[in-house]
Amino acid sequence: MNLIVLCSDTFRVDHLSCYRDDSPVDTPNIDRLAAEGVRYDSAFGEGIPTLPARRVLYTGRPIFPFLWAPQKWDRVQLAGWHPLFHEDVTLAEWLVERGYVTGLISDLPHQFKPGKNFHRGFVQFNWERGQEMDYVVAGPRDVVPVDRFDPTGVGSPVLTQFLMNSRDWKDETDWCSVRVLRKGIEFLRENARQQPFMLWLECFFPNEPWFAPPELVEQHYEGDDHDGVEWIFPPSSTDGMSENQVHRVRAHYRGLCALIDRWFGRLMETAEDLGLLEDSIVVFLSDHGTMMGEQGQLHKGPGRLRWQCTQVPLIIRHPDVAAYGGNVVEAFVQHQDLMPTLLGLMGIDAPDRCLGEDLLTGEIEHGREHVITAFGNYASVRSRTWNYQTPWVKNNPVPAEGNRQPLAPQELYDLTSDPNELANVVRDHSDVAEEYHNLLMAYIRKNRPVTGGSLEVGESALSHVPLFDQSRL
Repeated sequence: MNLIVLCSDTFRVDHLSCYRDDSPVDTPNIDRLAAEGVRYDSAFGEGIPTLPARRVLYTGRPIFPFLWAPQKWDRVQLAGWHPLFHEDVTLAEWLVERGYVTGLISDLPHQFKPGKNFHRGFVQFNWERGQEMDYVVAGPRDVVPVDRFDPTGVGSPVLTQFLMNSRDWKDETDWCSVRVLRKGIEFLRENARQQPFMLWLECFFPNEPWFAPPELVEQHYEGDDHDGVEWIFPPSSTDGMSENQVHRVRAHYRGLCALIDRWFGRLMETAEDLGLLEDSIVVFLSDHGTMMGEQGQLHKGPGRLRWQCTQVPLIIRHPDVAAYGGNVVEAFVQHQDLMPTLLGLMGIDAPDRCLGEDLLTGEIEHGREHVITAFGNYASVRSRTWNYQTPWVKNNPVPAEGNRQPLAPQELYDLTSDPNELANVVRDHSDVAEEYHNLLMAYIRKNRPVTGGSLEVGESALSHVPLFDQSRL
């Protein structure tokens, strides 16, 4: 059984028409996957954002409570933002030891930074360059039109670097995530006779900077007169932005969602033409979502653990469409459940370190009354009726002591009366907040022994390094 996975970064669940009838984006290709597969309607990240989520996805093992292990050459200083542990056993490592050809094609710059090791176990791995703070070029900075993309004229380092990286993009085939999917198509053609294989595709779009091809921006723009500003890396708040500028941000984001769907469709057409869908599991998912103006907020963030940021799409298509096609699972599921589920479908036992649940055993339907999602120094406890968010540490550690940020207070949302999580009612329901805080502390105590590991190679770590890595030491 082959495996094809597409993880599209920051893809909000309500921007897929198979999830929401009122989706602002038409996604016919992912819709078809959902019609032929199993759609999970209550999937949430466990440890987010980007790298913590990949750690959970690649290993089937929870990451929260996080380790604080910043690397001095990485501008992202966040709890949980660290390489894979030496003891970890990734899905790619597990499969390559069982005769699989494994391929990773990604434009996700964070997993290829110095010292990161998220390509472990992949026989082929390709990095499509140019996203965000990927240092593809050093200049010239003086020709970057910052004013057009940031009306303040300041320009963040992320924005400036991205504008230099993308200055020669002419049509949608130049967009990094499209290059990922095109190279994925090549992988399928080259390995159709070399089975079994696993192809894991990482598309960083629709992560910010939100910069979509012009045709798709115009298609999704709902504003009036455009002032010429393409605020592709806007501030975290809509304060100070005109209504049309906010509409323009949404148009770029929606255009990127449509772009991913379009090229995912071409990948699926290739798989079908090659006869691969008859013996391949296909998965579409995301790591997290983002705010798009709710509560006046844009972007994801540690203190924004509401459904817009924490719920994710998850669709699994099995070749036996008659048995699995069109099924919808309402039960709570999380990222750590994906690896054991896929291995179960492939008839392969999971490694001992894989602690997620096989979603197709039936036990999941009644097993979870709540889920935990954590981002940096904040965590949330979600049930069907409440979502509680709180700092889980006593202070906010940053490299410079003088820059320490105060932690935000607790939040509580009544999902029965406020499903969009817009009104914080923690003052009115302190008893609920206390109950959910106790649930969170119990989760931390239970999981703390299993979320650590070795980041430095030594004798104790070496004995646990998977065979695939030991053969190359």
